[in-house]
Amino acid sequence: MKIAVEGCCHGELDKIYETIEYLEKKEAVKVDLLLCCGDFQAVRNEGDMKCMAVPAKYRTMQTFYKYYSGEKKAPVLTIFIGGNHEASNHLQELPYGGWVAPNIYYLGYAGVVRYKGIRIGGLSGIFKSHDYRKGHHEFPPYNPETLRSVYHIRNIEVFKLKQIQMPIDIFLSHDWPQGIYNYGNREELLRKKKFLREEVETNTLGSPAAKELLAYLQPSYWFSAHLHVKFAAVMQHPPKGNAAPRVTKFLSLDKCLPYREFLQIVDIPDRPSSSEGLEYDPEWFAVLKATNSLQSTTPQRWNPPENNGLHERWDFGASEADMMQVVEDLSGELGIPDNFSQTGPPYDPSNPQPNASPSYNTNPQTTELCAKLGLTDIYSKVVQRGDDMGRSQSSTGGEGEDDEENESVDEPSEYPTDTSGLSSSYNPDEITIEDEWEEDEGGEEGGESKANLTSDIHTPSRMVLPEPKSVVSPSHPSLLTNLPPPSHSTPKAAPGQSEAGQEGQCDSTDEVTAGRTLKRSSNESSETGNRGTTPRIKRRNQVIYQSMDDDECEG
Repeated sequence: MKIAVEGCCHGELDKIYETIEYLEKKEAVKVDLLLCCGDFQAVRNEGDMKCMAVPAKYRTMQTFYKYYSGEKKAPVLTIFIGGNHEASNHLQELPYGGWVAPNIYYLGYAGVVRYKGIRIGGLSGIFKSHDYRKGHHEFPPYNPETLRSVYHIRNIEVFKLKQIQMPIDIFLSHDWPQGIYNYGNREELLRKKKFLREEVETNTLGSPAAKELLAYLQPSYWFSAHLHVKFAAVMQHPPKGNAAPRVTKFLSLDKCLPYREFLQIVDIPDRPSSSEGLEYDPEWFAVLKATNSLQSTTPQRWNPPENNGLHERWDFGASEADMMQVVEDLSGELGIPDNFSQTGPPYDPSNPQPNASPSYNTNPQTTELCAKLGLTDIYSKVVQRGDDMGRSQSSTGGEGEDDEENESVDEPSEYPTDTSGLSSSYNPDEITIEDEWEEDEGGEEGGESKANLTSDIHTPSRMVLPEPKSVVSPSHPSLLTNLPPPSHSTPKAAPGQSEAGQEGQCDSTDEVTAGRTLKRSSNESSETGNRGTTPRIKRRNQVIYQSMDDDECEG
């Protein structure tokens, strides 16, 4: 199976699909699926733009609205997670995932789905310790604080994902798992992104929540974005029990700009499946049902239950009976229905509405899913709570001040991924991204020379992944290649099945096909003035995502 992986989209769907079409012709392949690692920007109209955490003067419509309105249809099934530059009011309608346009599926705050037997999980947003233990309390119109906190990861989502017992093939996160840079070419990373050196050397770069999930889920592949750089790593996990140690291949990609490595095609082994389409995952839905009562829509801090004698229940893993109940709830139909419907007006270029207010609507997809499974529509609940409070929050802001930084440091949490009380730094996970205007002056971004700037398209040769690095030393070299195959055909893996067989080799012969676009359309170039087309285009887009507050990780 050919899967295209995209870094930060930033609304450039036309360019991304054009790149895939080019690569399909050039490589004589057919891409089955596109995975996008955040900053998707599903902006439907001018009101949605006001719900993105970017300075107002840089808010641009981009091209998603064409797919939302029906003017275009995504040529390849697209699955994405949220990042830190999103139309949050739109994505909040789908806390458990759903279609944002025909053939474009959002995984929700956290989610797991299946495609042709491949199990794909994801976690939306970025990690910030001061919001990690809060509920999903934000609602539009956002104020300058909630405009940013709305996309911060919450511990309830991590807790849900940690109830997963069956193997995950692919996992998506926007920010990197903390420490993953130690399992790839770290010096090459620091050559490209010199300003990351302090965080890398102190092991504070990345998300501790994602690090914990990586250690627990141990997926075959983990894809990320956020730092706007291509980076590959291979991590061997310590063995669990008598099972062979699993290996995760990590890949992060750049954002969609000329001369940037933002797209890569990865070969995933085919697996027999009962469906050719996108399917719900019974285990994940069973976990959602079990943890439904734990969800919160208030800013009150919460710690998940633990086996410490204080909680009646702390294990919310799904039994086979739980999963069969999910199948029964869905009337035996695991295929995700094509039930997309517009919940807001699409942008009309012939009739701009610059003063449009952000919408906040319940989504029929969420309503239908909650009715079938007995789940709570948390977005509907929080909006209702906000209405009852008299809309006490102010109108959407986000052009300057970072009000969230005025809070006091949180009290320490017993939950190990919340570092809020463990450092003298207010936000020890903060990353300061340098001005990419300066970064590009050297002419070395992505390894391109000035001479290459005149090229239309460049597709690099096949990328070789690094040797796997491990925190353990296996007694036999064969442990690096004897990986347990995932088992997803039944609700519960057969005993001993996960220890047998080989999933593939993770040495230097394991290669994937890489590709990127280096061209903007002629009409876009003509709008950039007389300073030279390519550099002007690059810089215009790069500053769009710079923010005055250090929460904005340029990702």
